[in-house]
Amino acid sequence: MIAFPRSTSPFLPHWRTAARISFRAMLAGALVLAASGCSTIMAPSNNVSVSQTGNNPAPAAPAVPEGTDPEDAVIGLREHPRIIASYGGVFADRQAEFMLARIVGRLLAAAEQPNSKFTVTILDSAEVNAFALPGGYIYVTRGILALASDTSELAAVLSHEIAHVTLRHARARASRARTNQIVDKVTTVFGGAAPDGSTDRTKQNMASFSQAQELAADQEGIRIASRAGYDAGAAARFLGAMGRFANYAAGKSGSGGDFLSSHPSTPDRIQKASEIALAVGTPGLGETDRDGYMSAVDGLLFGDSPRQGAIVGRRFIHPSMNFTFAVPSGYTLQNGQNAVVGVAGDGEAVRFDSAEVSNTVGLADYLKSGWIAGLDSSTVVQRSENGLEMASGIARTEQWNFRVAVVRFDGQVYRFIFAAKADSPRFAQGADETLRSFRRTTPADLTGVRQVSLKVVTAKGGETADSLARQMAGLTRGAELFYIINNMYPGDPVEPGKRYKVVVVR
Repeated sequence: MIAFPRSTSPFLPHWRTAARISFRAMLAGALVLAASGCSTIMAPSNNVSVSQTGNNPAPAAPAVPEGTDPEDAVIGLREHPRIIASYGGVFADRQAEFMLARIVGRLLAAAEQPNSKFTVTILDSAEVNAFALPGGYIYVTRGILALASDTSELAAVLSHEIAHVTLRHARARASRARTNQIVDKVTTVFGGAAPDGSTDRTKQNMASFSQAQELAADQEGIRIASRAGYDAGAAARFLGAMGRFANYAAGKSGSGGDFLSSHPSTPDRIQKASEIALAVGTPGLGETDRDGYMSAVDGLLFGDSPRQGAIVGRRFIHPSMNFTFAVPSGYTLQNGQNAVVGVAGDGEAVRFDSAEVSNTVGLADYLKSGWIAGLDSSTVVQRSENGLEMASGIARTEQWNFRVAVVRFDGQVYRFIFAAKADSPRFAQGADETLRSFRRTTPADLTGVRQVSLKVVTAKGGETADSLARQMAGLTRGAELFYIINNMYPGDPVEPGKRYKVVVVR
């Protein structure tokens, strides 16, 4: 997913050195996503609020949870809008919001934090992730909501994050990384990996809790969830599903593997979570409320959000920003968290993102301003295509050749950076064709944008997991995805009358 900022952000990449590093690193440069306004929905319990999108002021700072100090609240309040911006905004789904608020209210009571106030935010990201900030801010992505199969699994995620806050891991984490930017204040990842490989440093910061802290949060979280009446075995069950999904997203199959290098390995965490569950309760006897959970996620957006841009073949379409462009034949596009990236099999690649450039600065001057090293200023030309102001130039380093272009559209400047080991007329032509393809969207473009979402179906007599999985045969590796999002395996029996998730294209 990608959105484009309209206000100056402290987290824009330092492009001055972009051409001096490897192209892989150039593609990994960070770009902050545009923040959306948010309001607050109060839960049935007055100590939990859930952020909701809208044209309203940001939510007021919550009361500081017990065991924290005012500086924690300051950290959380300051970083909250930045987290929202970096994850594509807040995702609004009233059913999911109220479900989250009810779960967190129960967990806080079980954690003996009944008077603390936590703000829970659903992030509009397909990434399977959850984390917390000092000051009582907890975040879950809609990706994690899509993967969980019942209320107890989501409670396991939330109680793990509550444990990190109440055990003051959040405070210790923030103190160690005070000089860093956005994710350096993020305190934990329940187990999901970054979706597009953007900035190894970001991953390391997100995963910077020690293994001992992660296992302590697992232990305390399972105890909290069990005391709240949820199935104590849910944490181990969901960790297994997350491991399978991580491998699926990486193009692998099977289960196991590490989520992030600094976390305990998945099999080890699952084993320890199972042992903790046996010690604090009887796995399988607590509340799961599968039917209620399935009702809450029925229709949930799955994968990339169309409002953050959609890929249709070799064309990228951004419905809300009203622009589109197409890459040359042979390129495969990926809409990442930080940029749109295209890769060709012959060692070429392109990155597309945006930059804050004053309207008083000409595009040719911006190209020459030093944000990309190795630029040959004599190659910079200014032009107009499709009624839009553009400029392009050539940059070279010892190992890479770059075709760089910028375009001004509706007051925003967008950037294309093509790279290849060797320059050639074909490479130059492809970069030029891409730039000339950038234009305002038409109604015909928008008809090609499809929304992918979860659909909850009820199994009928005689149906099998394999027959249900075939409902997703039209998706790439759809059958494999069916088993993962339902935490099943080929050949598993299905129960008539029981509800299962499928992914559909509308």
